[in-house]
Amino acid sequence: MSTIQRSHALLPPTIEIDVVDEFGESHRQAIAAERSLTVYLNRREIVTLMSLGADPEALVVGYLRNQGLITQREDLEAVMVDWEVEAAAVVTRHSPEDLEQRLGQRTVTTGCGQGTVFGRLLDAVPQTRLSQARVSQSVIYRLLDNLGDYNETYRSAGAVHGCALCRQTEVLDFVEDVGRHNAVDTLAGREWLDDLPLGQADIFYTTGRLTSEMVLKVAQMGISVLVSRSGVTQKGVELARRFGVLLIARAKGRRLQIVHGRERFDFDAQPTRRPGDIKRRQTKD
Repeated sequence: MSTIQRSHALLPPTIEIDVVDEFGESHRQAIAAERSLTVYLNRREIVTLMSLGADPEALVVGYLRNQGLITQREDLEAVMVDWEVEAAAVVTRHSPEDLEQRLGQRTVTTGCGQGTVFGRLLDAVPQTRLSQARVSQSVIYRLLDNLGDYNETYRSAGAVHGCALCRQTEVLDFVEDVGRHNAVDTLAGREWLDDLPLGQADIFYTTGRLTSEMVLKVAQMGISVLVSRSGVTQKGVELARRFGVLLIARAKGRRLQIVHGRERFDFDAQPTRRPGDIKRRQTKD
């Protein structure tokens, strides 16, 4: 495997500022960093990303990979980040022949920070259906318990989303960033830069919404179970049906909603129903 030249320009994900509380008292508060980083692919400006800056090289590589602008790790020669000029330079052996056409076909998605999906991204998703492996309720519950140990930035500063690659109840890797799309891109980039065992993952977890972009990127990874503590969008459901992704939304504590893929879910750990559960459900409906 060829060596990729990189800068290792990591920055702390939080900074401290002075705030005044409701009693008029001043104290120090950690807040999430938000830094701009303009990405250049072979000297061609591609996009400006807003990120914590905690793992910028993986973010940039994962973004280009998930946009289909880099399709093979072997093509990647260098990724250098310079925070003084807020730029990331990526050098590859080849640029897409239709790069200019792709840059002219953009869809601004609902991702936090306005994630961008370039034209024909759907073509990058395998046309064969993903693995239709089953997952059990008890596995999801244990996984949610384990994930509670990983949201360090959120606990100290808030204002971020987290994404995780999981193998059943084991968390293989966890990333936080100001947008969930940044977090999933960083995970994809780490596979190439840090030899992350992406192929071992069978569940993807996110704290953010299950949008079309999230389903697309998870399908690109070859993962067929997508879990979120948040809700889901119409296009996200449509693409989950198309690619065969089991969608589990509003997963928090012992609550969850199976949005698509009911036939692949084993109810082996149903919680005790509380008196107000039925009334609350009817009210929402």
